[in-house]
Amino acid sequence: MSGEKGNANFLTTVTVMVLGLVLHTNFGHSATYNVGDSDGWTYDVAGWENGKRFKAGDTLVFNYVAHSVVVVDKSSYDTCNVPANAKKYTSGNDKITLNKGPNYFICGIPSHCDFGMKIAAYAA
Repeated sequence: MSGEKGNANFLTTVTVMVLGLVLHTNFGHSATYNVGDSDGWTYDVAGWENGKRFKAGDTLVFNYVAHSVVVVDKSSYDTCNVPANAKKYTSGNDKITLNKGPNYFICGIPSHCDFGMKIAAYAA
């Protein structure tokens, strides 16, 4: 009889632990962000990303007219340089999924990056 009671206590403990783990697990629901909010991807958008808590898998939506979005590295971001092999988006409604770590984006139209068309989004 005491063996049965021990098994019941063990099963109860395991069940509670598993339930606690499930309740505290983040199932990774991704979020969607409109870059620049209602202004969209435009001049002086740099800094829009500040204070936001991005996660890997979140989506950034770039809405614009007469611009582009280029995925770059930190050096190209800092210098507003568009590398020849960079991934470029030009639809005006681009949806880009964030990778874990730093994600850098600039406008590929000459001088637009210099006028603040760039963001650096860090995804945890």
